[in-house]
Amino acid sequence: MNSLRSRVSAVDRHRRHRSTARAIRRLLPEPESWLDVGTGEAHFPETARKLFPYTSIDGLDPGPRVAYARHLERIEEAYAGHVTDRHITSILRGRYDVVTLLDRRSPVPDPRTELPAALSLLRPGGLLLVEAAPRESYELRRRLEAQDCTIVAASRHVLDRLPYTYRIIARRPRSAA
Repeated sequence: MNSLRSRVSAVDRHRRHRSTARAIRRLLPEPESWLDVGTGEAHFPETARKLFPYTSIDGLDPGPRVAYARHLERIEEAYAGHVTDRHITSILRGRYDVVTLLDRRSPVPDPRTELPAALSLLRPGGLLLVEAAPRESYELRRRLEAQDCTIVAASRHVLDRLPYTYRIIARRPRSAA
């Protein structure tokens, strides 16, 4: 029974990851660089690589699983830490075309600084994809718009056994206003 359950959840996870990657593909057909925040063992980058074979996909996670993901070649570069860590933001600032903050990621020390930190890692015009619980989605949109980001896509998205979550894709301003 557990084997069947784990196979079903793996299939669901793969479908969800493929759907997430396709959402980016509609807006940016071939990004040069991508960072998956809270990547764990990099199951999402592994799926995204099938749609974006020429994109450099890196992973960031506070635990040791990110090194294992690099060993398995699911990601190109592995960074250990949180998106809010100063040493992370200083070396990765303005480096990525896409940054993903998917649901069920590792908690950060200060959630209020997570969004600005993730946005700082994007190149001008880059895309930030965030999955959030319904109760958090309105506040998240408001905070993105306060950062002068344009919401380019938003949708309800079914995740595993949860009723749904919101997927929001925002574009960082192309230049300082």
